[in-house]
Amino acid sequence: MDISIEKDNIITLAIETSCDETSVSVVKNGREVLSNIISSQIEVHKKFGGVVPEIASRKHIENINSIIKNALDEARVTLDDIDNIGVTYGPGLVGALLVGISSAKALSFGKNIPLVPVNHIEGHIYANFIEHKDLEPPFTCLIVSGGHTHLVNVKDYGEYEFLGRTRDDAAGEAFDKVARALGLGYPGGPIIDNLAKIGNKDAIEFPRVYLDEDTFDFSFSGLKSAVLNYLNSSKQKGIEIVVEDVAASFQQAVIEVLVEKAIKASKKSGNHIIAIAGGVAANEGLRNLMELRGEEEGIEIKYPSKILCTDNAAMIGCVAYYNYVKGKIGDLDLNAVPNLKL
Repeated sequence: MDISIEKDNIITLAIETSCDETSVSVVKNGREVLSNIISSQIEVHKKFGGVVPEIASRKHIENINSIIKNALDEARVTLDDIDNIGVTYGPGLVGALLVGISSAKALSFGKNIPLVPVNHIEGHIYANFIEHKDLEPPFTCLIVSGGHTHLVNVKDYGEYEFLGRTRDDAAGEAFDKVARALGLGYPGGPIIDNLAKIGNKDAIEFPRVYLDEDTFDFSFSGLKSAVLNYLNSSKQKGIEIVVEDVAASFQQAVIEVLVEKAIKASKKSGNHIIAIAGGVAANEGLRNLMELRGEEEGIEIKYPSKILCTDNAAMIGCVAYYNYVKGKIGDLDLNAVPNLKL
């Protein structure tokens, strides 16, 4: 659908329900967040050690209408002020995605507001546009979350060159699995990050998996197995396990690979900016090492505030704005795509 739209004073209502956060945001002109309401289900899923898809979907259904109302009220707008409705349609949990999509389609149909489908991974990249108002493509982006670990050359808005991706576990997934093995609970990433601050990162030599020189791909399953083997071997030999040291040593092995690959990819692409995105972008160890290496290499490092690293609708609203002004409008037959690629 090809339409011509003014780029100023565009108000977007955005809906994000890809996993276990019910979030609705109102965003003006793509980068000005008027409201960003997030209802987290972490406490609900903690007892299961991870997200239970059926429970997540039911909680979204319970929450979505009140979250939409809260977002509109906080932004001091009504549905009559909304120019477009952006909604995550993948990747994610199919049942969870359908709650957000169904709500967006109902509003779109009932109020005759254009519907804009948004890729969740793209949303994480665009969180940096909200945080850094002056940021413009091109730049290199490291996307690290529980389900994704990608290195992308952001050539323009909506135009990407994939440089590398994980071949097995995503970085955040490895954090959660190691945390579970250590009995630390869910979600594992923030817990390990906090323990790493007081642990000795050089206490245990876990492998740094760089793969071969010709690829920017990642692999974390071997590292995860090395941690599990260390824990099992220590228990069998009666060796005391210092949880803080395991956390620090494991985290260091992960972030060194992430940082070095990102630096190398940025230099190869000729970019002087690296942006970090996704839930693991909130990891302070990763941020600190990335800034240190960026300073050494003359590369500027960008990352969102921690609230924008998690799943949130503001980042979806940012993508929706840029899609909307380009005329990328969806239809009411929009469906969830759980394995959607960027």
